[in-house]
Amino acid sequence: MISLDEAVTARLESHGQRFEVLVDPDAALAIKRGEFDGDLEDVIAAEDVFEDASSGDRPPENALEEVFETTDPLSIIPEVIRRGEIQITAQQRREMQEQKHNQLVTEIARNAVNPQMDDAPHPPERIERALEEAGFTVDPMEPVGAQVDDALDALRPVIPIRFDEVVMAAQIPAEYAGSAQAQIRQFGDLEREEWQSDGSWVGVLRFPAGLQNDFYDLVNEQTSGEAETRIIKDEDEIGTR
Repeated sequence: MISLDEAVTARLESHGQRFEVLVDPDAALAIKRGEFDGDLEDVIAAEDVFEDASSGDRPPENALEEVFETTDPLSIIPEVIRRGEIQITAQQRREMQEQKHNQLVTEIARNAVNPQMDDAPHPPERIERALEEAGFTVDPMEPVGAQVDDALDALRPVIPIRFDEVVMAAQIPAEYAGSAQAQIRQFGDLEREEWQSDGSWVGVLRFPAGLQNDFYDLVNEQTSGEAETRIIKDEDEIGTR
């Protein structure tokens, strides 16, 4: 178990009753997201369900039976967390918000391009500034994926942006083909590959458009800058840039 000082309160109101449990904040969020795989007894401050945790008052047993169909605290505690609200501290909220903000910027930078600049990727710094200018605030309690569309709606009046994928062909010289292709083929979805008569390798990959610069960096690193790449507009074509 954890100490009371480490715990936050998860609260559920149902059937005219209030149910509170004391739990580690990180474990509570993991349980709420369905990602907790530890021992519940290690992350709670009390193996009990309260009507008011601050006073120690407990709800009547018939209320527990009515809402949860059991009086077993270890069965009820996860349900209170999943169905209720987690009362996090201001510091915890700030830390969670910062983490979610960084994840959101990374997700957008990974997938977004500038349609006014030949679909060039947006650097994360530009997305950071645009989100600030748009006044978009990340919800620390919502998954990042659920906030992407709202963030894009906020960004569009500030910068030209859209989510896209790119199809890229890379031709790797024979000298590097053996080891380089093994790394490059894992970068995205390999749609086509050919080994050429001179021992070189040509692969066609599809991946989020915002990762173009990362792809070029990988190819150059694996081939000492001797590979050739090309964005494929017609997917029946395999060529070089």
